[in-house]
Amino acid sequence: MQSIDWLIILLYLVVTMGVGLYLSRKASKSLEDFFVSGRSLPWWLAGTSMAATTFSIDTPLYICGIVATRGIAGNWEWWSFGISHIVLIYIFSRLWRRSEIVTDAQLIEIRYGGKMAAILRATKAFLFAVPINCIGIGYAMLAMVKAVDALELWQSLGFDPGENLKLWSVVGVSLFVLIYCSFAGLWGVVTTDFFQFFLAIFGAIAVSIIAVNDVGGIRELLPQVQQAREFDVLSFVPLTRGDGFLGLTWSDAAGITATTFSAYLLVQWWSFRRSDGGGEFIQRLAAARDEAEAEKSAWCFNILNYIIRTWPWILTALVAIAVYPNLEDPELGYPKLMLDFLPPAMLGLVVASLLAAFMSTVSTSINWGASYLTNDLYLRFLRPQASQRELVFVGQIASVIVTVFGAVAAFFATDVATVFRLVIAIGTGPGLVLILRWFWWRVNAAAELAAMVTGFVIGLTTSVFPGFNEIFSDFGIRLLVISSVTAIVWIAVMFLTPPESDETLDEFYRRVRPGGIGWRLQQKRTGVEPSQNLAQEFLRIVAATLLLFGSMFAIGGFLLLQSLTGWIALVVAVTGGFWLRQLNKRKILPIPRPGLEE
Repeated sequence: MQSIDWLIILLYLVVTMGVGLYLSRKASKSLEDFFVSGRSLPWWLAGTSMAATTFSIDTPLYICGIVATRGIAGNWEWWSFGISHIVLIYIFSRLWRRSEIVTDAQLIEIRYGGKMAAILRATKAFLFAVPINCIGIGYAMLAMVKAVDALELWQSLGFDPGENLKLWSVVGVSLFVLIYCSFAGLWGVVTTDFFQFFLAIFGAIAVSIIAVNDVGGIRELLPQVQQAREFDVLSFVPLTRGDGFLGLTWSDAAGITATTFSAYLLVQWWSFRRSDGGGEFIQRLAAARDEAEAEKSAWCFNILNYIIRTWPWILTALVAIAVYPNLEDPELGYPKLMLDFLPPAMLGLVVASLLAAFMSTVSTSINWGASYLTNDLYLRFLRPQASQRELVFVGQIASVIVTVFGAVAAFFATDVATVFRLVIAIGTGPGLVLILRWFWWRVNAAAELAAMVTGFVIGLTTSVFPGFNEIFSDFGIRLLVISSVTAIVWIAVMFLTPPESDETLDEFYRRVRPGGIGWRLQQKRTGVEPSQNLAQEFLRIVAATLLLFGSMFAIGGFLLLQSLTGWIALVVAVTGGFWLRQLNKRKILPIPRPGLEE
């Protein structure tokens, strides 16, 4: 790191702080201004902020690690969530905006009633604000420490720091984020996210282009990658040539087992706690100007997250395998490539881009966690009569609390990929309940509480304790066990406890107007037609899934000289795009229900 590199980083920090403080006026008026931007976000700002939230400094390190140890097919660990994110576009984005909530936990007492709903809301707010959220902040800080260490940032300033000093330097950056986050609220978060995202994606693309060129281009790179590993690094799925269907057979040679791949594709996306959106995404959907803007923002996120960002990371990971085939910690391949291949000034820009990725995720986590503590605990249970000014102040104090707990979590994290899997494991289980509560009146608060607690406990137990970790060493089996046991528990609890009252169900239905046959009684009682035709929306989901994944794999196929894969994926994408266009020309009408006219 040269003086010009440090100057670029300093300039970035000053501009970020300036933008955050400038926007502080917009966040100081009320709770909604502070946490959902007064419900005035345009789709492009909300969607980009959603993408920036998922792009932290841990992401390129994590992908370097999984490509090195599990091949490209290992990316299905996060690619599979693309299915739920497509469902988010056409099923949930408008429902969330229509619900007029500040946090997703607030929906609980709209959907359910009584003491059980209050217990569920408080439990969810605490779990999501403190342990789950702070674990996420902790592993983002861990990734930042790894990057600081690999880039020798302290050494370039003439210091030789110990491990604690490295971590405290990252905590210091988090405190810097806290300043503009606590003053500017969500407006400051999403606005800085917009610039941070494009700086971060510029850095990822720059590293991939320079690194690939320095090893002689793609044609020289691919043979080196295959020689460095015993498994098929370049396969997009765990399939190899054999005696199976179309001359292919399932194989562990692609780096992940067929069981794990099947669990990613068939279970994880609907069983995870983000099945109907996820707290940070819901916060942005609730902040959108209207329902149409919420739907557009979800599409914007999907394009940026899966089509734009995937391949720069994977290309860089492949170069890291070729250049550092025996690297003890493969997650460090990304920062080592930066240090070895980037010239001065460019190195400063890319380090600033990693810093931007880190800050965008941490700022979102701070604001999101504080929204639970303020809206769902303080306002709901401690001070229902609190003024708007008081709530904004409490939101600022809550931001400090979340940051402190996140820093504490960072001192216990050791491995980015392992912590990422822990986050998935403890969040698996309640996803099906979160989906069904929108479309089936019989789901009650007791069932959702049972699903959330059971999934968290089993996921934590099978991940943390060595004995269980060895039994469920296949991650796919672990996900299946967590989902199955959780389902048994919440279904039993649901039928052993009474349903919600007719008054609660009718009021929820009037407010949100979900589609499907699960609300026929409420449709008849209220005389209100549903806002969705789930059959038509399902077709749009299928078409959009073909378009999204087809586009992503077409780009990957052509980049990695897998022309057959590229052409097949391109045909799939074009088919999905044409089909979606035809479906969008139709007016989406609710299905008429007998008796509504009465």
